[in-house]
Amino acid sequence: MKRRAVFIDRDGTLAHEVGYVNHLSRFRLYPWAVDAVRLLNRSGLLAVVVTNQAGVARGYFPERLIGEVHALLNAAMAAGGARLDGIYYCPHHPSAGEPPYRQDCACRKPKPGLVQRAAADLDVDLARSWVVGDRDADVELARNVGAKAVLVKTGYGRGELLWHASSWARPPDVVADHLLEAVERILTEVEAPEPPA
Repeated sequence: MKRRAVFIDRDGTLAHEVGYVNHLSRFRLYPWAVDAVRLLNRSGLLAVVVTNQAGVARGYFPERLIGEVHALLNAAMAAGGARLDGIYYCPHHPSAGEPPYRQDCACRKPKPGLVQRAAADLDVDLARSWVVGDRDADVELARNVGAKAVLVKTGYGRGELLWHASSWARPPDVVADHLLEAVERILTEVEAPEPPA
């Protein structure tokens, strides 16, 4: 049987939104991030990061820095007894920078490429999975892959709700204060008995 996953945005959801993380010192996890991922690990749901990193295309930092940041992220998770099951990123931008990074790719959120690749790698049932993020693009990504959407109020989330929610074609399935609350809400729904057919 295919597995369920929670696809988690990085900046503004798992870690502080600081603009572009162009140096390791700018990457700071939220205090509840490790707890949230550990809760997913214990529940049996996969925890997968999906993140746009167009700073590479824009020339703000080299692609290797993303690997260094994600090594730091994985180390912080391991130190807290948590584990990410995958990290997928898009370094592209449709109109900035030079090839190969300047391209209208299929992996830049809200396009579905990152999640589809993760789903194929990890044998995920997208219809029974979730996308959690702080921007409308994350909500749209969930719709584009047939998953449920959670918007968190960290990062850009509060502003998105205040200024843009009225124009959304469809609201998120859940709005949560932060990632830990989002995971708790997801698990409550996952553990509820399925309605009879």
